[in-house]
Amino acid sequence: MPDQVIWKLAEFSIARPQKMRRILVSVVLLVLLFGPAKAGRPAKEDANAAWQRLAAGIDLKFLKVGKPSPIGDSRIAVLRIDPALWNLELIGVKQNGEPAGLSAREWCEKYNLAAAINAGMFEQDRKTHTGYSRFHEKIDSSRVNSYQSVAAFDPRDPRNPALFRIFDLDAPGITLPGILKDYASAIQNLRLIKRPNSNQWGKQNKKWSEAALGEDDAGRILFIFSRSPFSMHDLNQELLSAGIGLVAAQHLEGGPEAQLYLHFGKVESEMFGSYETSFREDDQNSAPWPVPNVLGIRPRFAVAH
Repeated sequence: MPDQVIWKLAEFSIARPQKMRRILVSVVLLVLLFGPAKAGRPAKEDANAAWQRLAAGIDLKFLKVGKPSPIGDSRIAVLRIDPALWNLELIGVKQNGEPAGLSAREWCEKYNLAAAINAGMFEQDRKTHTGYSRFHEKIDSSRVNSYQSVAAFDPRDPRNPALFRIFDLDAPGITLPGILKDYASAIQNLRLIKRPNSNQWGKQNKKWSEAALGEDDAGRILFIFSRSPFSMHDLNQELLSAGIGLVAAQHLEGGPEAQLYLHFGKVESEMFGSYETSFREDDQNSAPWPVPNVLGIRPRFAVAH
């Protein structure tokens, strides 16, 4: 079933109280050249600049798009993470026993994470991930739905060179049990881009602020965020033409709940969405919304003191 059709079906099957909708070394942190960002929007940097080194194994880039959105600055933030130096973790209400959701910033501050992004959409209870979700032995959701993208990490065999990989469940020989045999952690989400760089969305009028998870051709993790709204077809095209080596990507969250937070030394940036067709059609959201689950990162090895 095409991913865009799956999305349309999900829109009718998931309801939330606030909106009804779709559906090593020792690491020494280095300081970026810019200061803290204005809330909700990426730091002011040249959109055509090279990757900026934030820390060992962490780089940040703002993409300048070919076809701008009519709303906002149209820049797409991409945080590139080397999984050989940084652990990816699933943190959330059910995983960690929290009474309610938090913003990405709050999840980072409470659990000592260097950066965090939405882990995916969630159910009406505002706790449970939509789709299969597992972090080591803790299962957030055992329900496997029709979403075709699974991000896997924490390989069970230390000799496995792929520390992080986004799988397509409709690819030959790929099954969720097979993935879980090789990886201790996995999260199922709506697919944006199928390996090896195939846009799975047709053109549409609906658009929203977006948080997404990607993998590049070197096996690095990509946290992707755009406050400016795009249709998923157009966003995928911009990402694929940006020269960042993107091979696969999955949708995490859209609209005012989409967010990305990072903090490295004196560098801090909190980005969060606003616009979503048929829900909140403006760019006025001024604060991040609480979310029940995030994907966060921390150094794989302790920082030397």
